[in-house]
Amino acid sequence: MISRKPTASVGVCVLAIACLAWNAAAMAAAPKSKFVLSSSDPELAVSVPLVYTAKAFGCSGGNLSPELHWSGAPAGTQSFVVTLFDRDERSTPSGWWHWVVYNLPKTTSSLPKGAGAEHGSALPPETLQGRTDLGEDAYHGPCPALGDPPHRYVFTIYALNVAKLPVPADSSGAMVTSIVQEHLLGKAVFVAHYGRPKT
Repeated sequence: MISRKPTASVGVCVLAIACLAWNAAAMAAAPKSKFVLSSSDPELAVSVPLVYTAKAFGCSGGNLSPELHWSGAPAGTQSFVVTLFDRDERSTPSGWWHWVVYNLPKTTSSLPKGAGAEHGSALPPETLQGRTDLGEDAYHGPCPALGDPPHRYVFTIYALNVAKLPVPADSSGAMVTSIVQEHLLGKAVFVAHYGRPKT
């Protein structure tokens, strides 16, 4: 009869299984993020109301940015960035930036309706609006092509570990969100839908 001693590989496997089980238990026990972005306008959850849609390209909306508020930002947050992005825009392969707001102070927890007006006074001091794909430093609302399926308009808030994002004024949405990744503590998303059926 030949007796066999446990090999080192068996010990490694047992240890690896134990580590995986511990990691799974730790992930299950970890508190889920409570960072939430929402709007006080319940209609946004159904479809973007006309008051928030564009006044351009054949659309005749009010072009007002909606009220947004958030809570549960990660510990250590020093500033926020808010964006509105149309991921379904077909005229460009990279989607469409409708709104870019950065350097929002850490004490901010909401933006009032209409805060995205060009040269408006509703944003906190030193907060900047970046350049949208319409070429303006202001909010511009949805206006999808006639007959397109409803587009997904993604409102996102980013919590950052810096008080000022190191980008110049008039930065594009792509530039802002690229640099955001280097300072990101967490983010929350709110998706609204809007389409214009052919008549």
